[in-house]
Amino acid sequence: MKAVCLEKVGAPLAERELADPVPAHNDVVVRTTAAGICHSDAHYRAGASSVGALPLALGHEVAGVVEQVGSNVPANRVGTRVALHYLVGCGDCEMCRSGREAFCEHVEMLGKNRNGGYAQRVVVPAGNAIPVPDSVDDAVAAIMMCSTSTALHALRRAGFRPGESVAVFGCGGLGMSAILLATALGAGPIFAVDISSAKLDRAASLGAHPVNPNEHDAANAIRAATGRRGVDISLDFVGRPVTVDACIRATGVQGRAAMVALMDVPAPIYTYRDLIAREISVIGVSDHLKQDAEDALSLAADGLLHLSDMITRRVPLSAPAINQVLDGLESGTTDVRVVIEP
Repeated sequence: MKAVCLEKVGAPLAERELADPVPAHNDVVVRTTAAGICHSDAHYRAGASSVGALPLALGHEVAGVVEQVGSNVPANRVGTRVALHYLVGCGDCEMCRSGREAFCEHVEMLGKNRNGGYAQRVVVPAGNAIPVPDSVDDAVAAIMMCSTSTALHALRRAGFRPGESVAVFGCGGLGMSAILLATALGAGPIFAVDISSAKLDRAASLGAHPVNPNEHDAANAIRAATGRRGVDISLDFVGRPVTVDACIRATGVQGRAAMVALMDVPAPIYTYRDLIAREISVIGVSDHLKQDAEDALSLAADGLLHLSDMITRRVPLSAPAINQVLDGLESGTTDVRVVIEP
């Protein structure tokens, strides 16, 4: 099968012919119909986060159709549309049994530790293949497997309650999903922070209050707009020291600042000014859980999430096309989410 693979860290992805995957007893083989291109993929290509054995087909936002099943999987699953939960746990440990598979000691991630969706076919345990509702498009289902599910997990980790105000730092795929989710779940004022005027315009069209940190200090602008109170929840989807600082400063008394973005440098936190004086909680968010992915799909099926406009471009399963998208993610792009359609 055709795949676009990371062959060498720091080098462009390359097209390869890989053997078609074969399902084990509890597996399904899925023909890829849509695969999202995430900023994390650019990190993996650059070596900012370790990956498994190379060559490796990247891509952890995947939707498709079940083509083959293992001997322990009902035959009637063949032909069903599915989206893939990208965290493959052992299934037996305490973390897996309690629905916290992200923290399984043996967890593997599609497109990072095992071949992912930048390929014509993917093999996963049957439990990782989540049925896609008829009303949800494959491309939308694919991007929901990372950006939407992780944004939902971030809001849950931050203890979101209806009516609370939210500041979203970074309006790419995760940030736009967070705005849509916060709106659907009944948030109070939502602030969108980004340096891209195009992304801010899109966020404003969704009802968020745009804030451009190139024009004024984002935290001060948010505090001014909330009567100096600050927001209840702030979410960092950028992952730079300056956004961590602004995210925390924008958070009000007993608010919660959730750190979601990958970052490989330390960020200064002044404990009295930033945490103690306002009793702020800083919360780490690592990926999401299968339950988040299932719930996100249900919200979309119920008409509460409209994500098709978040897909700003579609590209073929081609190394040049995918590398161009990854280059744009590294340098800054107006795209919210780009989807591969093999």
